Amino acid sequence: MRKVLIVGAGKSSPFLIKYLVENSVAENLFILIADANLQNLKKINENERCKTILFDINDVVQKNKLIQDSDIVISLLPVHLHISIAKTCLELKRNLLTASYVSEDMKLLHTEVKKKGLIFLNEIGLDPGIDHMSAKKIIDRIQADNKEIISFKSFTGGLIAPMSDNNLWNYKFTWNPRNVVKAGQGSPAKFIEKGKYKYVPYYRLFDNTENINVDEIGEFEVYPNRDSLKYRKLYNLDDIQTMKRGTIRKVGFSKSWNMLIKLGLTDDSYRISNSKNMSIREFTNCFLPYDPNKSVEKKIQNELKIKSFGEEMNKLEAISLFDDKKKIITDNGTPAEILEEILRDAWKLEKNDRDMIIMYHEFKYKHANEIKKTTSTMVCIGDNKKFTAMSKTVGLPLAIASILILNKKIKIKGITRPIHKEIYDPVLEKLNRLNINFKESN
Repeated sequence: MRKVLIVGAGKSSPFLIKYLVENSVAENLFILIADANLQNLKKINENERCKTILFDINDVVQKNKLIQDSDIVISLLPVHLHISIAKTCLELKRNLLTASYVSEDMKLLHTEVKKKGLIFLNEIGLDPGIDHMSAKKIIDRIQADNKEIISFKSFTGGLIAPMSDNNLWNYKFTWNPRNVVKAGQGSPAKFIEKGKYKYVPYYRLFDNTENINVDEIGEFEVYPNRDSLKYRKLYNLDDIQTMKRGTIRKVGFSKSWNMLIKLGLTDDSYRISNSKNMSIREFTNCFLPYDPNKSVEKKIQNELKIKSFGEEMNKLEAISLFDDKKKIITDNGTPAEILEEILRDAWKLEKNDRDMIIMYHEFKYKHANEIKKTTSTMVCIGDNKKFTAMSKTVGLPLAIASILILNKKIKIKGITRPIHKEIYDPVLEKLNRLNINFKESN
């Protein structure tokens, strides 16, 4: 049997594992899942073609043996740990897949990976991943007809499905809460709009929203995300006038999230002394002026210039910011770490909750002296708390691509992304059969 090693069994892994197990007989596969968290492994149903093992990435002997005994490796570890797996895969001549952005350390391995006839396929998840493949397929088609693309906007969001949308924020965690709390931090959002370069700093990021409409689902808001400029070269759109990528949220979310930014609750640059066992109300009060004659609620209303009774205050109460009974567990945490702890409880998925992924592409191009517009949208709704739409859209591209590589259907070598027809065509075709598909409209 051909052995597939999956390193990491977190929230993104259920559909990846499920797909590989379901295809294990037809494809002659044995799947080994390695994770440092025993609780993650206990959730996996083992059988004769699927086993689990407790894994320590710092145990070099164990890591080498697991990779040596595999035919292909899929890493779902945090991005900073991929390089450790990658270097061992390079040394032992094993192909590697990840759903993470190509890091600078990973780029440095390109020449050696290619020389050894290997492929390290990165960014083969949802975003990055399905976004690359679905966009590049349309871009290549438009350019093949000698049409000039003048604008490309692309937005993706992990949201709560309409049938489970039962909180005031219209949001629950469907993936890593840490990434949600820190979204947009670190560097300004960069994009180009009608030939003008735009740079939006974090403190203004959630004021810079625009609305989109997704057929049969409704209206959403989007805010710019990270560095959109680098995608011009990646997608062969060097002269494009508008290039903007962003994140999708329910209408009103960004305005509400901005309150937490203005209060300083998303800051990750310093620590709160003695935060453990502090009440959430006391934590909130840390960020407000000293005034023994005013309540925490009144001080927040003054600070944020919001009404005492209204949507904004209701949302802050809904995440327990004024609770004097709930205690903080995190010891000496940063404001962002403590906010994450608070929101994990407020925004957790319940047993029967279902999540939703939306991806939206908008293309404008010149054709016969006219400006034409094409939109392409994908909506995927999860099955339940475990088999989420996030897990489906991250895990299935990894699973499909790993089998294609094992079967030598993908022959590109080196450090790469799924922006090539050789990769995106067969992967998108398989995803379409699994009801992850795009609808185009003009």
